[in-house]
Amino acid sequence: MREIIGIQGGQCGNQIGAKFREGFCAKHDIDSTRRYNGDSDLHLRELVYYNEVTSGRFVPRDVLIDLEHHGQY
Repeated sequence: MREIIGIQGGQCGNQIGAKFREGFCAKHDIDSTRRYNGDSDLHLRELVYYNEVTSGRFVPRDVLIDLEHHGQY
């Protein structure tokens, strides 16, 4: 099985990553609650950017880095 981790840095990188996620979710039938609504086994096999948790939701595998000093701790 393939697994891919997204790494995004800074405001621009995080915004680009968010748009990538939106497009990927739309293409692979994942709704805004991160649940799969499709009926294709192929789409499920292609979800290499996500982990499926026990609640049936798909959680992205990402590392988000904010370069601002006033971020959350």
